[in-house]
Amino acid sequence: MKVNVEIDCTPGEARQFLGLPNVEPMQAAVMEQVQKKMLADMDRISPESILNTWLALVPQGAEQMQKMFAGLFAQGLGRKE
Repeated sequence: MKVNVEIDCTPGEARQFLGLPNVEPMQAAVMEQVQKKMLADMDRISPESILNTWLALVPQGAEQMQKMFAGLFAQGLGRKE
């Protein structure tokens, strides 16, 4: 014997029928907090600020960084520096 049951309902109706809690308000609150944090940290993850952070870590600054990248690209192409 084969029985097929087809139920046509929304996710909210299914949750209510099964006795599960409505988590939509909690999800909205969490997403709002995530959005606020992302917007607040937007300046930290900009390419310019990341590059400035890297350059601050290298004592010789931009010239040292340029030589390092040139060496890496040369190695990638199989050439000697």
